[in-house]
Amino acid sequence: MTSVENALAQLRKGSVAVIYDSDGREGETDLVFSGRFAAPDKVETLRTDAGGLICVAMDGKDADALGLPFFVDLLERSGFGALACKKTAYGEKPAFSISVNHRGVYTGITDNDRALTIKKLDGIVREQRGKGDFAGEFYSPGHVPLLIGRGLANRRGHTELALELARRGGLGGVMVLCEMLGKGNALPKAEASAYAERNGLIFLEGGEI
Repeated sequence: MTSVENALAQLRKGSVAVIYDSDGREGETDLVFSGRFAAPDKVETLRTDAGGLICVAMDGKDADALGLPFFVDLLERSGFGALACKKTAYGEKPAFSISVNHRGVYTGITDNDRALTIKKLDGIVREQRGKGDFAGEFYSPGHVPLLIGRGLANRRGHTELALELARRGGLGGVMVLCEMLGKGNALPKAEASAYAERNGLIFLEGGEI
């Protein structure tokens, strides 16, 4: 099997994939897994082994069904357009939407709480429920940032790469992402690849996807 096929097989079993975007973009590696397998130990793995921001990505049509805006658009509509990041250092509009907690959490930041929020987010997307149910189950601000995918034809970030794997793997729902950090900067690609090999995980570059 190809590396992508191996990654899909592992993701379907609940494993983590290690994805490097590209040398010409962020030059970062994310740990990624399907939200249907969210559990406290997986959140802990991302928190301890990756160390970046633990986010949840969903497809644009699912975000539309829940009434979710891009955060920069929300700032524009709220009169804070001067704060809005129109373009990142690598030339793209951010994928961020709002951040949420499930109403069943306590503080929202613990591994248990974030796993619950992620699992419930995956459920509401997978079951194709609407914004009424979403607002009833979640509140904002919270400790789980949401990302909205624009499709690989429009953007080639980790959000879109992870969602493309979900699409090809028939996973549905949401994907969970977290950047791997080193000393002061992103973890170098070679070190991220070595981490994947040590832990029996599949390392992919964006170009392969």
